[in-house]
Amino acid sequence: MNDTVDNYVLQIDSSGIQTILNQIMTSFVDQITHLPHTSFVTDLAFIMIIGAIVTLAFFKIKQPLIIGYLFAGMLLGPLSPLWSWILPTGSSGMLEGVGILTDMSALNLFSEIGVILLLFVIGIEFPYAKIKSIGRMAIGIGTVGLVATLGAIFYAASALGLNSMDSLFIAAALSISSTAVIVKILEEMGRIKRESTILVLGILIVEDVIAVILISSLQSIALVGTVSLESILVVVIVATGLIVGTFTIGTRIITPLIDRVAASEHHEILLLSILGVCFGYALLANVVGLSVAIGAFLAGVLVAESKSSEVSKLLASPIKDMFVAIFFISVGALMDVSQLQNYIFIATALIAVAIGMKFGGNLLGSFLFRQKRDKAIRSAFTLAAPRGEFSIVIIKTGVDIGAVSTFLFPLVGVISIVTAFLSPFMIKASDKVVPMLEKKNV
Repeated sequence: MNDTVDNYVLQIDSSGIQTILNQIMTSFVDQITHLPHTSFVTDLAFIMIIGAIVTLAFFKIKQPLIIGYLFAGMLLGPLSPLWSWILPTGSSGMLEGVGILTDMSALNLFSEIGVILLLFVIGIEFPYAKIKSIGRMAIGIGTVGLVATLGAIFYAASALGLNSMDSLFIAAALSISSTAVIVKILEEMGRIKRESTILVLGILIVEDVIAVILISSLQSIALVGTVSLESILVVVIVATGLIVGTFTIGTRIITPLIDRVAASEHHEILLLSILGVCFGYALLANVVGLSVAIGAFLAGVLVAESKSSEVSKLLASPIKDMFVAIFFISVGALMDVSQLQNYIFIATALIAVAIGMKFGGNLLGSFLFRQKRDKAIRSAFTLAAPRGEFSIVIIKTGVDIGAVSTFLFPLVGVISIVTAFLSPFMIKASDKVVPMLEKKNV
């Protein structure tokens, strides 16, 4: 009898403790997510705090900061499974904004600004002469690698049981390497000025243009059932026009203006001027139907042609660093990995095919265009893994128009995070493979 009473009391106590803990946790989360400020300011504050902590932690363990940013965002965003584990059953669902980072529109805004500033500062590293030297090769290699990857993933996705439209969209999404991820990793690893990096950057620009064409084509296929050759032709003409115009008219008008501003030796005015060029060009690219990343990169190239390019880079870099951290934390926060166990096999298979074919396709393209072996191998390893911003945009486009299954969005999100984690190791692997091959030839 006494044992029964004791067990009953213990059950009451444990139940009561659980209830109290749930109430405390719910109250704590409610206070965090309903601070007496706008959610925009609150999210920005938490992103900067998280960014500072992650930067220090990953610097100490000698890991790329980008991995930490993605991981932090993934755990602290409104779609994180962390909140469904902490909060008691019956509390607000994750998709209703539970989490420290809650403003989805603000997270998307942070992401876009981060991409623009990242590509702008990188563009300053590459004046016209460098880009001209790899133009034809970048187009050829980039096209070969992308088409080979797209075809292989389409057949792999179909074999895994996805319908034809899902297979087509996921193939397009996973055939595009992430410019933002690759550039940030190369920058952190001190490899941004290597000869192979110039080729990689050229290929990434080509892929960005092809990504815009793919989005337009896929929308046409989904809505009308046919590929609109007119829309593809328009995108190609517009992209060519913008690039040619930048290297002809832009270098004769905008670059001299930047030099005039720099002659005043007033750094504040120079900073505002180059940021105006950066966002103005990003806006121009967006207006004509291209990626803001392409516009920002071309703006950086214009600054690179000026006499004050080094000063401009020094002035813009701190702002770029801040928004790049915001970008990757925001991207991590937008990923819904709560249902990972439901599509872990499909994700693993597609990652393997995507990395293998991207590596093989770019390597084949490099050999076809007679690149040096070490340069070809390094660029193939660099481009093989990361998927990111365009992958997410392509799938989101399909989901928004109702052309593909909704589970593809979190699926491509998980793939983006995993491939970003793998990217630094792929790049480091090239450092071991290239010397081994050179020794065999001696």
